Amino acid sequence: MTGADTAQQNALRPVDEHRRRVAGLIPAPRVVEMAVDQALGRVLADDVIAPQSLPGFDNSAMDGYAVRAAETIGATTESPVALPVTADIPAGRTDELTLEPGAAHRIMTGAPMPAGADAVIPVERTDGGTTRVAIGAQVSVGASVRRAGSDIEAGEVALRAGATVTAPVIGLLCALGLAHVRVYAPISVVVLSTGSELVTPGTPLRHGQIHESNGPMLVAALTEAGADATAIHFVPDDVAAFRARLDEIIATTRVDLILTSGGVSAGAYEVVKDALTGPDVEFVKVAMQPGMPQGSGHYRAANGTRVPIVTLPGNPVSAQVSFEVFLRDPVRASMGLATGRPRITAELTTGLSSPKGKRQFRRGIVVADEQGTRVEPIGPPSSHHIRFMASANALIDVAADVETLAAGTPVEVMLISE
Repeated sequence: MTGADTAQQNALRPVDEHRRRVAGLIPAPRVVEMAVDQALGRVLADDVIAPQSLPGFDNSAMDGYAVRAAETIGATTESPVALPVTADIPAGRTDELTLEPGAAHRIMTGAPMPAGADAVIPVERTDGGTTRVAIGAQVSVGASVRRAGSDIEAGEVALRAGATVTAPVIGLLCALGLAHVRVYAPISVVVLSTGSELVTPGTPLRHGQIHESNGPMLVAALTEAGADATAIHFVPDDVAAFRARLDEIIATTRVDLILTSGGVSAGAYEVVKDALTGPDVEFVKVAMQPGMPQGSGHYRAANGTRVPIVTLPGNPVSAQVSFEVFLRDPVRASMGLATGRPRITAELTTGLSSPKGKRQFRRGIVVADEQGTRVEPIGPPSSHHIRFMASANALIDVAADVETLAAGTPVEVMLISE
């Protein structure tokens, strides 16, 4: 190997360059038709045009009496207007009624207005009669009446493409009579952890073993981002077993992306790197701390299917920070969801140091009060201190050309939780 080859191999890839590389692997948005009651959190792929008006008919906004407003003129508590009650209209009555002059219909909230009636007098302004009612106040035309189409007219745009389906959106879609809606499909991600040292949480540890944490953590991060993520049981540090597991997954599961953690460093027993090194997957060192060893590309399965694959470091903090920096935004973009964690400027409470030539993402806690917005770095920069990752609500983004920052320095901070 020449000196130039060695230099190229040891060169560190800038964070933004690797981010673009990973983003280019994530599939484009895919549209599916989904039952409305299953679409919570999804993003509308099309404008929703109202197929009917809301309300669909004039209806009462109150429990009371449907009347002709002109027939209540001059009514007061002391001198009420008395009208015969000639019909009861509960909500859900489907036959069409007509209010004859000089009469009232007792009506319930949401019930259809009878033809000829133009107002509702609330029951509280009457004596509540069932065969004859004394009306103690006059009402104007349209009083306590919900007009057809007053919420939305048939043919109007009810919701714009790109809207996230929330609980009220589901309510609106159902009120419009829609049982299905076109949304961006959730991206399907399989998470695979590697390492002969890993055992399932809840299992007693033998010397040299650790409980698997990356798989559940990454599945949770993907789910929180809106993806359909599945953790596949980890495999030992065996190249043949690893490739066989990937082939099995791809042959039996719809997979848009495979995400692995561990096995990508420069040492021995790096099963992911050993199994995938070739023209379709590249392994690089990214100029960042934590999370320097990274891999990305396509895995070609035994059945010929090519699936995007992103390989993250095995240390838990490196894995989680790598997900935040490289994967969260393109995963969300593939489902039409908003991207970009909030970024703010905060004042360091204590000084910190950062390795020369590496962009550091330091865990921190942001506090905002009347004295301003401050961020406290927590824990050392080491990539195995998951306790501090669990406590952090922010990542302090330290540029690659910065080696020291004094207390009181304004820094850019990415908020990762409330």
